[in-house]
Amino acid sequence: MLELMMQGAEPSQSRRQLLRPGENHVIGRASDASLSIPWDSLLSRRHVQLDVQPGHVQLKRVESARNPLFFAGESVESCRVEIGQHFVVGATSFYLLEAEADGSVVAAPVEEFAFKPQELRKIRYQDPENRIEVLTHLPEVIAGAANDGELFHRLVNLLLKGIVHAEAVAIVTAGGTEDIPLLHWDRRRETAGPFRPSRRLVVEALEKRRASVLHIWEKNSPKQHDQTLMQEFDWAYCTPVPGLATEPTGLYVAGRMGKTFVPGTTLSDTLQLEADVKFTELVAEIISAVVRARRFERQKAGLRQFFAPPVLAALGDELDTTLLEPSECDVTVMFCDLRGFSQRAESAAGDLIGLLERVSRALGVMTHHILEHGGVTGDFQGDATLGFWGWPFPSPDAAVHACRAALGIRAAFAKAAATKNHPLADFAMGIGIAHGRAVAGKIGTAEQVKVTVFGPVVNLASRLESMTKQLRVPIVVDEATAKIVRPRLASSEGRLRRLGRLLPYGMETPAVVSELLPPETELPELTDAHVAEYELGVDHFTEGRWDQAYRCLHGMPASDRAQDFLMQHIVLHNRTAPANWDGTIRLPNK
Repeated sequence: MLELMMQGAEPSQSRRQLLRPGENHVIGRASDASLSIPWDSLLSRRHVQLDVQPGHVQLKRVESARNPLFFAGESVESCRVEIGQHFVVGATSFYLLEAEADGSVVAAPVEEFAFKPQELRKIRYQDPENRIEVLTHLPEVIAGAANDGELFHRLVNLLLKGIVHAEAVAIVTAGGTEDIPLLHWDRRRETAGPFRPSRRLVVEALEKRRASVLHIWEKNSPKQHDQTLMQEFDWAYCTPVPGLATEPTGLYVAGRMGKTFVPGTTLSDTLQLEADVKFTELVAEIISAVVRARRFERQKAGLRQFFAPPVLAALGDELDTTLLEPSECDVTVMFCDLRGFSQRAESAAGDLIGLLERVSRALGVMTHHILEHGGVTGDFQGDATLGFWGWPFPSPDAAVHACRAALGIRAAFAKAAATKNHPLADFAMGIGIAHGRAVAGKIGTAEQVKVTVFGPVVNLASRLESMTKQLRVPIVVDEATAKIVRPRLASSEGRLRRLGRLLPYGMETPAVVSELLPPETELPELTDAHVAEYELGVDHFTEGRWDQAYRCLHGMPASDRAQDFLMQHIVLHNRTAPANWDGTIRLPNK
Protein backbone atom coordinates (compact mmCIF):
# COMPACT_ATOMS: atom_id res chain seq x y z
CA MET A 1 0.00 0.00 0.00
CA LEU A 2 1.18 3.52 -0.80
CA GLU A 3 0.72 6.88 0.82
CA LEU A 4 0.76 10.27 -0.88
CA MET A 5 1.85 13.14 1.36
CA MET A 6 0.91 16.62 0.09
CA GLN A 7 2.67 19.69 1.51
CA GLY A 8 2.00 23.33 0.61
CA ALA A 9 4.05 26.44 1.28
CA GLU A 10 2.71 26.77 4.83
CA PRO A 11 3.09 24.10 7.56
CA SER A 12 -0.69 23.99 7.99
CA GLN A 13 -1.17 23.24 4.28
CA SER A 14 -0.76 19.49 4.39
CA ARG A 15 -2.73 16.38 3.61
CA ARG A 16 -2.18 12.64 3.64
CA GLN A 17 -3.92 10.03 1.49
CA LEU A 18 -3.57 6.23 1.42
CA LEU A 19 -3.43 4.81 -2.12
CA ARG A 20 -4.50 1.30 -3.08
CA PRO A 21 -3.55 -0.42 -6.36
CA GLY A 22 -6.21 0.01 -9.01
CA GLU A 23 -7.48 3.36 -7.69
CA ASN A 24 -7.75 6.42 -9.91
CA HIS A 25 -7.61 9.96 -8.51
CA VAL A 26 -7.78 13.51 -9.77
CA ILE A 27 -5.54 16.13 -8.17
CA GLY A 28 -6.97 19.65 -8.34
CA ARG A 29 -8.26 22.68 -6.52
CA ALA A 30 -11.96 21.78 -6.95
CA SER A 31 -13.77 20.52 -3.87
CA ASP A 32 -15.05 17.51 -5.78
CA ALA A 33 -11.54 16.43 -6.85
CA SER A 34 -10.68 13.16 -5.10
CA LEU A 35 -7.35 14.71 -4.02
CA SER A 36 -8.43 18.31 -3.38
CA ILE A 37 -5.72 20.94 -2.76
CA PRO A 38 -7.82 24.04 -1.89
CA TRP A 39 -4.91 26.10 -0.54
CA ASP A 40 -2.95 26.33 -3.85
CA SER A 41 -4.30 28.90 -6.32
CA LEU A 42 -1.76 27.75 -8.93
CA LEU A 43 -3.58 24.46 -9.37
CA SER A 44 -6.45 24.19 -11.83
CA ARG A 45 -9.75 22.80 -10.70
CA ARG A 46 -8.72 19.46 -12.26
CA HIS A 47 -4.96 19.36 -12.83
CA VAL A 48 -3.41 15.84 -12.73
CA GLN A 49 -4.78 12.35 -13.30
CA LEU A 50 -3.19 9.80 -10.92
CA ASP A 51 -3.41 6.02 -11.45
CA VAL A 52 -2.22 3.78 -8.60
CA GLN A 53 -0.11 0.74 -9.56
CA PRO A 54 1.73 -1.78 -7.33
CA GLY A 55 4.77 0.07 -6.00
CA HIS A 56 4.32 3.23 -8.07
CA VAL A 57 1.83 5.74 -9.50
CA GLN A 58 1.35 6.93 -13.05
CA LEU A 59 0.69 10.66 -13.56
CA LYS A 60 -0.77 12.56 -16.51
CA ARG A 61 -1.42 16.29 -16.69
CA VAL A 62 -5.01 17.21 -17.66
CA GLU A 63 -5.02 19.10 -20.98
CA SER A 64 -7.00 22.03 -19.56
CA ALA A 65 -4.55 22.54 -16.65
CA ARG A 66 -2.90 25.97 -16.72
CA ASN A 67 0.43 25.22 -15.03
CA PRO A 68 2.99 22.43 -15.67
CA LEU A 69 3.66 19.21 -13.77
CA PHE A 70 7.27 19.00 -12.53
CA PHE A 71 9.10 15.71 -11.94
CA ALA A 72 12.84 15.31 -11.33
CA GLY A 73 13.23 19.06 -11.92
CA GLU A 74 11.64 19.04 -15.38
CA SER A 75 8.24 19.96 -16.78
CA VAL A 76 6.50 16.80 -18.02
CA GLU A 77 3.12 15.86 -19.41
CA SER A 78 3.23 12.40 -17.78
CA CYS A 79 5.57 10.39 -15.61
CA ARG A 80 6.01 7.35 -13.40
CA VAL A 81 6.65 8.11 -9.70
CA GLU A 82 8.07 5.43 -7.42
CA ILE A 83 8.36 5.15 -3.63
CA GLY A 84 10.68 7.82 -2.23
CA GLN A 85 10.25 10.13 -5.21
CA HIS A 86 8.19 13.29 -5.40
CA PHE A 87 6.59 15.64 -7.91
CA VAL A 88 5.48 19.28 -7.78
CA VAL A 89 2.40 21.09 -9.03
CA GLY A 90 2.10 24.81 -8.39
CA ALA A 91 3.46 25.56 -4.89
CA THR A 92 2.62 22.08 -3.52
CA SER A 93 4.99 19.12 -3.28
CA PHE A 94 3.72 15.52 -3.43
CA TYR A 95 5.75 12.72 -1.78
CA LEU A 96 5.09 9.06 -2.53
CA LEU A 97 5.74 6.90 0.53
CA GLU A 98 5.27 3.27 1.46
CA ALA A 99 2.67 2.25 4.04
CA GLU A 100 2.05 -0.97 5.91
CA ALA A 101 -0.77 -3.21 4.75
CA ASP A 102 -3.04 -1.88 7.52
CA GLY A 103 -2.44 1.69 6.46
CA SER A 104 -0.10 2.48 9.34
CA VAL A 105 3.15 4.19 8.51
CA VAL A 106 4.52 4.12 12.02
CA ALA A 107 6.99 1.40 12.85
CA ALA A 108 7.28 0.06 16.38
CA PRO A 109 10.21 1.68 18.19
CA VAL A 110 13.23 -0.33 19.27
CA GLU A 111 12.93 1.29 22.69
CA GLU A 112 10.14 3.23 24.41
CA PHE A 113 10.52 5.17 27.64
CA ALA A 114 7.90 7.00 29.70
CA PHE A 115 9.19 9.52 32.23
CA LYS A 116 8.08 10.37 35.74
CA PRO A 117 8.83 13.81 37.23
CA GLN A 118 10.74 12.37 40.19
CA GLU A 119 13.03 10.50 37.80
CA LEU A 120 13.80 13.56 35.70
CA ARG A 121 14.68 15.63 38.77
CA LYS A 122 17.81 13.48 39.20
CA ILE A 123 19.06 14.24 35.68
CA ARG A 124 21.80 16.88 35.37
CA TYR A 125 22.08 19.14 32.35
CA GLN A 126 25.27 18.79 30.31
CA ASP A 127 24.93 22.35 28.96
CA PRO A 128 23.21 24.33 31.75
CA GLU A 129 24.47 27.70 30.49
CA ASN A 130 22.69 27.34 27.16
CA ARG A 131 19.50 26.06 28.84
CA ILE A 132 19.42 28.98 31.28
CA GLU A 133 20.10 31.46 28.48
CA VAL A 134 17.19 30.09 26.48
CA LEU A 135 14.84 30.08 29.49
CA THR A 136 15.59 33.74 30.17
CA HIS A 137 13.82 34.51 26.88
CA LEU A 138 10.71 32.52 27.82
CA PRO A 139 8.89 35.50 29.44
CA GLU A 140 9.54 37.50 26.25
CA VAL A 141 8.20 34.62 24.15
CA ILE A 142 4.99 34.56 26.14
CA ALA A 143 4.43 38.28 26.66
CA GLY A 144 5.33 39.22 23.10
CA ALA A 145 2.86 36.83 21.45
CA ALA A 146 -0.21 38.67 20.18
CA ASN A 147 -2.17 35.44 19.64
CA ASP A 148 -1.90 31.66 19.93
CA GLY A 149 -0.41 31.29 16.45
CA GLU A 150 2.43 33.66 17.26
CA LEU A 151 2.95 31.98 20.64
CA PHE A 152 3.31 28.57 18.95
CA HIS A 153 5.79 29.99 16.43
CA ARG A 154 7.94 31.57 19.14
CA LEU A 155 7.80 28.47 21.32
CA VAL A 156 9.01 26.15 18.53
CA ASN A 157 11.95 28.45 17.78
CA LEU A 158 12.86 28.61 21.47
CA LEU A 159 12.93 24.80 21.75
CA LEU A 160 15.15 24.50 18.67
CA LYS A 161 17.62 26.85 20.37
CA GLY A 162 17.46 25.03 23.70
CA ILE A 163 17.68 21.47 22.34
CA VAL A 164 20.79 21.55 20.18
CA HIS A 165 20.45 17.94 18.96
CA ALA A 166 16.86 18.39 17.77
CA GLU A 167 16.32 18.43 14.01
CA ALA A 168 12.59 19.26 14.14
CA VAL A 169 10.10 20.56 16.71
CA ALA A 170 6.31 20.66 16.46
CA ILE A 171 3.31 21.50 18.57
CA VAL A 172 0.93 18.61 18.03
CA THR A 173 -2.53 17.52 19.09
CA ALA A 174 -4.13 14.07 19.17
CA GLY A 175 -7.41 15.24 17.66
CA GLY A 176 -6.97 13.98 14.08
CA THR A 177 -8.32 10.70 12.76
CA GLU A 178 -5.43 10.08 10.34
CA ASP A 179 -2.89 12.88 10.30
CA ILE A 180 -1.53 14.30 13.51
CA PRO A 181 -2.71 17.95 13.49
CA LEU A 182 0.24 20.34 13.64
CA LEU A 183 -0.46 23.66 15.32
CA HIS A 184 3.03 24.75 14.27
CA TRP A 185 6.29 23.08 13.27
CA ASP A 186 9.76 23.99 12.10
CA ARG A 187 13.04 22.34 11.20
CA ARG A 188 16.61 23.31 11.85
CA ARG A 189 17.33 22.98 8.12
CA GLU A 190 14.68 24.76 6.03
CA THR A 191 15.52 22.71 2.93
CA ALA A 192 14.99 19.36 4.65
CA GLY A 193 11.40 19.02 3.36
CA PRO A 194 8.08 18.26 5.06
CA PHE A 195 7.76 16.81 8.53
CA ARG A 196 5.06 14.63 10.04
CA PRO A 197 5.25 13.19 13.58
CA SER A 198 4.72 9.59 14.58
CA ARG A 199 1.06 8.97 15.39
CA ARG A 200 2.01 6.04 17.63
CA LEU A 201 4.23 8.26 19.78
CA VAL A 202 1.78 11.17 19.98
CA VAL A 203 -1.13 8.95 20.99
CA GLU A 204 1.02 7.13 23.55
CA ALA A 205 2.16 10.41 25.18
CA LEU A 206 -0.99 12.53 24.98
CA GLU A 207 -3.83 10.02 25.31
CA LYS A 208 -2.55 6.83 26.95
CA ARG A 209 0.20 7.82 29.40
CA ARG A 210 -0.33 11.59 29.54
CA ALA A 211 3.36 11.94 30.25
CA SER A 212 6.57 12.43 28.29
CA VAL A 213 7.33 9.41 26.10
CA LEU A 214 10.55 8.81 24.14
CA HIS A 215 10.82 6.48 21.12
CA ILE A 216 14.15 5.30 19.69
CA TRP A 217 14.08 3.64 16.27
CA GLU A 218 16.73 1.39 14.75
CA LYS A 219 17.64 3.37 11.67
CA ASN A 220 18.70 0.46 9.46
CA SER A 221 15.94 -1.94 10.46
CA PRO A 222 14.33 -3.66 7.41
CA LYS A 223 10.95 -3.08 9.08
CA GLN A 224 11.54 0.67 9.05
CA HIS A 225 8.46 2.08 7.35
CA ASP A 226 8.05 5.12 9.55
CA GLN A 227 7.92 7.43 6.60
CA THR A 228 6.40 10.04 8.91
CA LEU A 229 9.97 10.54 10.06
CA MET A 230 11.05 10.74 6.40
CA GLN A 231 13.69 8.04 7.06
CA GLU A 232 15.92 10.54 8.82
CA PHE A 233 14.92 10.62 12.51
CA ASP A 234 15.94 7.79 14.80
CA TRP A 235 14.53 9.29 18.02
CA ALA A 236 11.63 11.48 19.03
CA TYR A 237 9.73 12.29 22.18
CA CYS A 238 6.46 13.99 22.98
CA THR A 239 5.72 16.01 26.14
CA PRO A 240 2.13 17.00 27.06
CA VAL A 241 1.30 20.66 27.68
CA PRO A 242 -2.01 20.68 29.63
CA GLY A 243 -4.39 23.48 28.70
CA LEU A 244 -2.47 24.75 25.67
CA ALA A 245 -5.41 23.94 23.36
CA THR A 246 -8.86 22.39 23.56
CA GLU A 247 -7.52 18.99 22.39
CA PRO A 248 -4.66 17.16 24.19
CA THR A 249 -1.57 19.04 23.06
CA GLY A 250 2.13 18.39 23.32
CA LEU A 251 5.64 19.38 22.27
CA TYR A 252 7.10 16.94 19.74
CA VAL A 253 10.91 16.88 19.37
CA ALA A 254 12.80 14.66 16.89
CA GLY A 255 16.41 14.17 15.83
CA ARG A 256 19.23 11.78 15.00
CA MET A 257 21.63 9.88 17.19
CA GLY A 258 24.33 10.11 14.54
CA LYS A 259 27.35 7.85 14.62
CA THR A 260 27.10 7.39 18.39
CA PHE A 261 23.83 5.45 18.10
CA VAL A 262 24.16 1.68 18.28
CA PRO A 263 21.07 -0.56 17.95
CA GLY A 264 20.04 -1.83 21.35
CA THR A 265 21.57 1.12 23.21
CA THR A 266 19.87 1.68 26.57
CA LEU A 267 18.68 5.05 27.65
CA SER A 268 21.24 5.20 30.44
CA ASP A 269 23.82 5.58 27.67
CA THR A 270 21.96 8.54 26.16
CA LEU A 271 21.79 10.93 29.08
CA GLN A 272 21.57 13.85 26.69
CA LEU A 273 18.08 12.75 25.63
CA GLU A 274 16.97 12.52 29.24
CA ALA A 275 18.24 16.06 29.83
CA ASP A 276 16.40 17.24 26.71
CA VAL A 277 13.17 15.69 27.97
CA LYS A 278 13.71 17.33 31.36
CA PHE A 279 14.23 20.72 29.71
CA THR A 280 11.15 20.29 27.53
CA GLU A 281 9.03 19.34 30.54
CA LEU A 282 10.20 22.47 32.34
CA VAL A 283 9.21 24.62 29.36
CA ALA A 284 5.87 22.77 29.13
CA GLU A 285 5.11 23.38 32.81
CA ILE A 286 5.86 27.10 32.52
CA ILE A 287 3.87 27.51 29.30
CA SER A 288 0.93 25.53 30.70
CA ALA A 289 0.83 27.64 33.87
CA VAL A 290 1.05 30.91 31.95
CA VAL A 291 -1.56 29.92 29.35
CA ARG A 292 -3.98 28.88 32.10
CA ALA A 293 -3.34 32.17 33.90
CA ARG A 294 -3.91 34.17 30.68
CA ARG A 295 -7.09 32.24 29.89
CA PHE A 296 -8.33 32.76 33.45
CA GLU A 297 -7.54 36.45 33.24
CA ARG A 298 -9.48 36.75 29.96
CA GLN A 299 -12.44 35.00 31.57
CA LYS A 300 -12.28 37.32 34.56
CA ALA A 301 -11.94 40.33 32.28
CA GLY A 302 -15.19 39.33 30.60
CA LEU A 303 -16.91 38.81 33.93
CA ARG A 304 -15.73 42.23 35.15
CA GLN A 305 -18.35 43.69 32.84
CA PHE A 306 -21.00 42.12 35.06
CA PHE A 307 -19.55 41.77 38.56
CA ALA A 308 -17.82 43.91 41.09
CA PRO A 309 -14.42 42.65 42.33
CA PRO A 310 -15.87 41.12 45.54
CA VAL A 311 -18.20 38.91 43.48
CA LEU A 312 -15.34 37.79 41.23
CA ALA A 313 -13.31 36.95 44.32
CA ALA A 314 -16.23 34.86 45.59
CA LEU A 315 -16.37 32.91 42.31
CA GLY A 316 -12.82 31.74 43.04
CA ASP A 317 -9.96 30.82 40.76
CA GLU A 318 -11.98 27.97 39.30
CA LEU A 319 -14.82 30.37 38.39
CA ASP A 320 -17.45 28.11 39.94
CA THR A 321 -20.52 29.31 38.04
CA THR A 322 -22.90 27.23 40.19
CA LEU A 323 -22.89 30.32 42.34
CA LEU A 324 -24.78 32.04 39.51
CA GLU A 325 -27.75 29.68 39.59
CA PRO A 326 -31.07 31.56 40.18
CA SER A 327 -32.00 32.04 43.81
CA GLU A 328 -34.62 34.02 45.72
CA CYS A 329 -33.16 36.82 47.81
CA ASP A 330 -33.60 40.39 49.06
CA VAL A 331 -32.21 42.83 46.54
CA THR A 332 -32.05 46.54 45.88
CA VAL A 333 -32.75 47.34 42.23
CA MET A 334 -31.77 50.49 40.37
CA PHE A 335 -33.29 51.45 37.05
CA CYS A 336 -31.40 54.32 35.39
CA ASP A 337 -32.76 55.92 32.22
CA LEU A 338 -31.13 58.46 29.93
CA ARG A 339 -33.17 61.62 29.39
CA GLY A 340 -33.20 63.36 26.02
CA PHE A 341 -32.36 60.27 23.96
CA SER A 342 -35.48 60.29 21.75
CA GLN A 343 -35.09 63.98 20.94
CA ARG A 344 -31.38 63.54 20.19
CA ALA A 345 -32.13 60.50 17.98
CA GLU A 346 -34.37 62.62 15.75
CA SER A 347 -31.94 65.50 15.49
CA ALA A 348 -28.95 63.17 14.92
CA ALA A 349 -30.56 61.06 12.18
CA GLY A 350 -27.61 61.84 9.94
CA ASP A 351 -25.01 60.74 12.49
CA LEU A 352 -26.37 57.66 14.23
CA ILE A 353 -22.87 56.29 14.90
CA GLY A 354 -21.97 59.49 16.73
CA LEU A 355 -25.18 59.28 18.75
CA LEU A 356 -24.46 55.64 19.58
CA GLU A 357 -21.00 56.59 20.84
CA ARG A 358 -22.48 59.25 23.12
CA VAL A 359 -25.18 56.91 24.45
CA SER A 360 -22.56 54.20 25.04
CA ARG A 361 -20.50 56.71 26.97
CA ALA A 362 -23.52 57.63 29.10
CA LEU A 363 -24.26 53.95 29.79
CA GLY A 364 -20.59 53.59 30.69
CA VAL A 365 -20.99 56.25 33.39
CA MET A 366 -23.93 54.34 34.87
CA THR A 367 -22.14 50.98 34.70
CA HIS A 368 -18.97 52.37 36.24
CA HIS A 369 -20.74 53.61 39.37
CA ILE A 370 -22.84 50.44 39.70
CA LEU A 371 -19.73 48.24 39.64
CA GLU A 372 -17.69 50.66 41.74
CA HIS A 373 -20.23 50.30 44.55
CA GLY A 374 -20.42 46.51 44.42
CA GLY A 375 -23.47 46.11 42.19
CA VAL A 376 -24.25 43.86 39.25
CA THR A 377 -25.28 45.19 35.85
CA GLY A 378 -28.29 43.08 34.98
CA ASP A 379 -29.39 44.44 31.62
CA PHE A 380 -29.24 47.24 29.07
CA GLN A 381 -32.53 48.30 27.55
CA GLY A 382 -31.78 50.79 24.79
CA ASP A 383 -30.77 53.91 26.70
CA ALA A 384 -31.38 52.46 30.20
CA THR A 385 -29.33 50.38 32.62
CA LEU A 386 -30.50 47.92 35.27
CA GLY A 387 -28.30 47.35 38.30
CA PHE A 388 -28.90 45.43 41.51
CA TRP A 389 -27.32 44.70 44.89
CA GLY A 390 -27.77 41.87 47.43
CA TRP A 391 -26.78 38.97 45.16
CA PRO A 392 -25.00 36.56 44.96
CA PHE A 393 -24.43 37.22 48.66
CA PRO A 394 -26.90 38.94 50.98
CA SER A 395 -25.85 42.36 52.22
CA PRO A 396 -27.51 44.55 54.86
CA ASP A 397 -26.00 47.59 53.10
CA ALA A 398 -27.29 46.75 49.59
CA ALA A 399 -29.67 49.73 49.59
CA VAL A 400 -26.93 52.06 50.87
CA HIS A 401 -24.55 50.97 48.12
CA ALA A 402 -27.28 51.49 45.51
CA CYS A 403 -27.89 55.02 46.76
CA ARG A 404 -24.19 55.83 46.69
CA ALA A 405 -24.02 54.63 43.10
CA ALA A 406 -27.06 56.74 42.18
CA LEU A 407 -25.53 59.85 43.73
CA GLY A 408 -22.30 59.18 41.83
CA ILE A 409 -24.21 58.95 38.55
CA ARG A 410 -26.10 62.17 39.30
CA ALA A 411 -22.84 63.99 40.12
CA ALA A 412 -21.19 62.76 36.89
CA PHE A 413 -24.05 64.01 34.72
CA ALA A 414 -24.17 67.31 36.62
CA LYS A 415 -20.45 67.80 36.00
CA ALA A 416 -20.91 67.01 32.30
CA ALA A 417 -23.78 69.50 32.06
CA ALA A 418 -21.54 72.21 33.53
CA THR A 419 -18.68 71.49 31.10
CA LYS A 420 -18.77 73.32 27.80
CA ASN A 421 -18.91 71.05 24.72
CA HIS A 422 -18.96 67.89 26.83
CA PRO A 423 -20.46 64.95 24.85
CA LEU A 424 -22.99 64.35 27.64
CA ALA A 425 -23.75 68.00 28.36
CA ASP A 426 -27.26 67.87 26.87
CA PHE A 427 -28.20 64.57 28.49
CA ALA A 428 -29.86 64.09 31.87
CA MET A 429 -30.91 60.98 33.73
CA GLY A 430 -33.69 59.61 35.91
CA ILE A 431 -33.14 56.91 38.53
CA GLY A 432 -35.61 54.71 40.41
CA ILE A 433 -34.50 52.54 43.35
CA ALA A 434 -36.59 49.85 45.06
CA HIS A 435 -35.84 47.18 47.65
CA GLY A 436 -37.59 43.83 47.97
CA ARG A 437 -37.73 40.12 47.25
CA ALA A 438 -36.68 38.85 43.82
CA VAL A 439 -35.05 36.00 41.92
CA ALA A 440 -31.50 36.77 40.79
CA GLY A 441 -28.91 34.82 38.81
CA LYS A 442 -28.71 33.21 35.37
CA ILE A 443 -32.15 33.78 33.88
CA GLY A 444 -33.27 33.00 30.34
CA THR A 445 -33.91 30.09 27.98
CA ALA A 446 -31.99 26.98 27.02
CA GLU A 447 -30.49 28.90 24.08
CA GLN A 448 -29.56 32.14 25.83
CA VAL A 449 -29.19 33.33 29.41
CA LYS A 450 -28.16 36.54 31.12
CA VAL A 451 -27.28 37.38 34.69
CA THR A 452 -30.14 39.56 35.87
CA VAL A 453 -32.95 39.95 38.41
CA PHE A 454 -36.65 39.16 38.15
CA GLY A 455 -39.67 40.07 40.25
CA PRO A 456 -42.16 42.84 41.21
CA VAL A 457 -39.37 44.92 42.76
CA VAL A 458 -37.86 45.33 39.28
CA ASN A 459 -41.16 46.65 37.94
CA LEU A 460 -41.41 49.02 40.90
CA ALA A 461 -37.91 50.40 40.28
CA SER A 462 -38.87 51.01 36.65
CA ARG A 463 -42.06 52.81 37.71
CA LEU A 464 -40.14 54.94 40.20
CA GLU A 465 -37.76 55.96 37.43
CA SER A 466 -40.79 57.00 35.32
CA MET A 467 -42.12 59.03 38.27
CA THR A 468 -39.00 61.20 38.24
CA LYS A 469 -40.42 62.97 35.18
CA GLN A 470 -43.71 63.82 36.90
CA LEU A 471 -42.16 64.58 40.28
CA ARG A 472 -39.45 66.70 38.58
CA VAL A 473 -36.58 65.15 40.56
CA PRO A 474 -33.59 63.05 39.36
CA ILE A 475 -33.70 60.16 41.86
CA VAL A 476 -36.74 58.52 43.52
CA VAL A 477 -36.58 55.65 46.06
CA ASP A 478 -39.33 53.54 47.59
CA GLU A 479 -40.24 53.36 51.28
CA ALA A 480 -38.33 50.11 51.90
CA THR A 481 -35.14 51.64 50.57
CA ALA A 482 -35.66 54.86 52.53
CA LYS A 483 -36.14 52.97 55.82
CA ILE A 484 -32.81 51.19 55.34
CA VAL A 485 -30.85 54.19 54.12
CA ARG A 486 -31.99 56.96 56.49
CA PRO A 487 -30.08 55.70 59.55
CA ARG A 488 -27.08 54.40 57.58
CA LEU A 489 -26.26 57.05 54.97
CA ALA A 490 -24.12 59.80 56.47
CA SER A 491 -25.35 63.35 55.87
CA SER A 492 -21.99 64.07 54.27
CA GLU A 493 -22.85 61.48 51.57
CA GLY A 494 -26.49 62.21 50.83
CA ARG A 495 -29.95 63.05 52.13
CA LEU A 496 -33.54 61.84 51.74
CA ARG A 497 -36.71 63.86 51.65
CA ARG A 498 -40.16 62.33 51.56
CA LEU A 499 -42.22 63.39 48.52
CA GLY A 500 -45.59 61.84 49.33
CA ARG A 501 -47.75 58.74 48.89
CA LEU A 502 -48.46 57.91 45.27
CA LEU A 503 -50.30 55.21 43.39
CA PRO A 504 -48.37 54.48 40.17
CA TYR A 505 -50.43 54.04 37.04
CA GLY A 506 -51.43 50.41 36.56
CA MET A 507 -50.57 49.36 40.13
CA GLU A 508 -52.89 48.64 43.05
CA THR A 509 -50.68 49.39 46.06
CA PRO A 510 -49.70 52.99 46.93
CA ALA A 511 -46.03 53.70 47.56
CA VAL A 512 -44.48 56.29 49.85
CA VAL A 513 -41.64 57.71 47.78
CA SER A 514 -38.66 59.87 48.66
CA GLU A 515 -36.08 61.84 46.77
CA LEU A 516 -32.39 61.01 47.16
CA LEU A 517 -30.43 64.26 47.36
CA PRO A 518 -26.71 65.12 47.41
CA PRO A 519 -25.33 66.47 50.72
CA GLU A 520 -25.85 70.13 51.54
CA THR A 521 -22.21 70.88 50.66
CA GLU A 522 -22.88 69.85 47.04
CA LEU A 523 -26.38 71.37 46.82
CA PRO A 524 -26.21 74.42 49.11
CA GLU A 525 -29.29 76.11 47.62
CA LEU A 526 -31.42 73.36 49.21
CA THR A 527 -30.44 73.33 52.87
CA ASP A 528 -31.20 70.70 55.48
CA ALA A 529 -33.73 73.18 56.95
CA HIS A 530 -35.46 73.32 53.56
CA VAL A 531 -35.65 69.52 53.49
CA ALA A 532 -37.18 69.40 56.98
CA GLU A 533 -39.71 72.10 56.06
CA TYR A 534 -40.62 70.27 52.86
CA GLU A 535 -41.30 67.01 54.71
CA LEU A 536 -43.50 68.93 57.18
CA GLY A 537 -45.43 70.25 54.18
CA VAL A 538 -45.81 66.68 52.87
CA ASP A 539 -47.23 65.59 56.23
CA HIS A 540 -49.77 68.44 56.11
CA PHE A 541 -50.64 67.55 52.52
CA THR A 542 -51.16 63.85 53.34
CA GLU A 543 -53.36 64.69 56.34
CA GLY A 544 -55.50 67.06 54.27
CA ARG A 545 -54.19 70.35 55.73
CA TRP A 546 -53.47 71.79 52.33
CA ASP A 547 -53.38 75.45 53.35
CA GLN A 548 -50.58 74.70 55.83
CA ALA A 549 -48.89 72.48 53.27
CA TYR A 550 -48.97 75.39 50.80
CA ARG A 551 -47.18 77.71 53.24
CA CYS A 552 -44.44 75.10 53.89
CA LEU A 553 -43.87 74.34 50.23
CA HIS A 554 -44.03 78.00 49.22
CA GLY A 555 -40.85 78.58 51.22
CA MET A 556 -38.72 76.33 49.00
CA PRO A 557 -36.10 77.95 46.74
CA ALA A 558 -37.26 78.74 43.22
CA SER A 559 -34.71 76.29 41.78
CA ASP A 560 -36.36 73.36 43.57
CA ARG A 561 -38.67 71.72 41.05
CA ALA A 562 -40.06 69.08 43.44
CA GLN A 563 -42.46 71.57 45.04
CA ASP A 564 -44.20 72.15 41.69
CA PHE A 565 -45.83 68.73 41.73
CA LEU A 566 -47.62 69.12 45.09
CA MET A 567 -48.26 72.82 44.63
CA GLN A 568 -50.11 72.09 41.39
CA HIS A 569 -52.54 69.77 43.21
CA ILE A 570 -53.04 72.24 46.02
CA VAL A 571 -53.68 75.25 43.76
CA LEU A 572 -56.09 73.34 41.50
CA HIS A 573 -58.26 72.59 44.55
CA ASN A 574 -57.99 76.13 45.99
CA ARG A 575 -55.76 74.86 48.86
CA THR A 576 -58.55 72.59 50.09
CA ALA A 577 -58.33 68.80 50.10
CA PRO A 578 -61.22 66.94 48.41
CA ALA A 579 -63.90 65.51 50.69
CA ASN A 580 -62.86 61.94 49.92
CA TRP A 581 -59.14 62.65 50.31
CA ASP A 582 -57.19 59.58 51.56
CA GLY A 583 -53.69 61.06 51.31
CA THR A 584 -52.81 59.28 48.05
CA ILE A 585 -52.06 60.92 44.70
CA ARG A 586 -53.10 58.69 41.79
CA LEU A 587 -50.85 59.15 38.79
CA PRO A 588 -52.82 59.30 35.52
CA ASN A 589 -50.05 57.79 33.37
CA LYS A 590 -46.62 56.19 33.49
